[in-house]
Amino acid sequence: MCNDFEQHIAWAEYCELMRSLELGIPPHQSELDLPTADDIKIGDVGPVMRAAGDAIELAAMRFGFPAANPKGGPIFNFRSEGRRFGDSNRCLVPASAFFEFTGKKYPKAKHRFTLRNAPFMAIAGLWRDGRGNQPPSFTMLTTEPGPDVELYHNRQVAVLSPQDWTSWIRLTKPEAELLRPLPAGSLAVETVRAGSD
Repeated sequence: MCNDFEQHIAWAEYCELMRSLELGIPPHQSELDLPTADDIKIGDVGPVMRAAGDAIELAAMRFGFPAANPKGGPIFNFRSEGRRFGDSNRCLVPASAFFEFTGKKYPKAKHRFTLRNAPFMAIAGLWRDGRGNQPPSFTMLTTEPGPDVELYHNRQVAVLSPQDWTSWIRLTKPEAELLRPLPAGSLAVETVRAGSD
């Protein structure tokens, strides 16, 4: 599953797309709220987009909900099928790409997925406030794999088309209509690292 994504979104590109979608940007936000990173992995801090009144704000959060018990690992992917999210803190995870890995030996082959016909993608997610000494955190929702991902993994993150971003944040459409794979050809894939034989 997706435990690594890339954030190379230019601030001007972000603002332009948000304006075209008629999503407000809080006046206090700047390019400092959208730091670039080649890899954001579990436990790293990355930006998420969440509701802030009538606008959508960027907030820095840790990737992965804290483990429910001391022996468990962080919850970085959350299965979406058959669940309702009306009472959840919904967010979007902006990304220039996400990565999937194949192979059994390390280093595994690394495959980079980008959204065609859009400057960047947003992955449906959930966020939680920090508890105790834990910072705020987020997890990504997953679906069955679509035709662009199924050759690489048996699950995939829920990538939303830009026209559905508001619908997820405000939940103005049924979850099952939003949290599903995109049609074939929506995602471009390139292998950025060959695996070990």
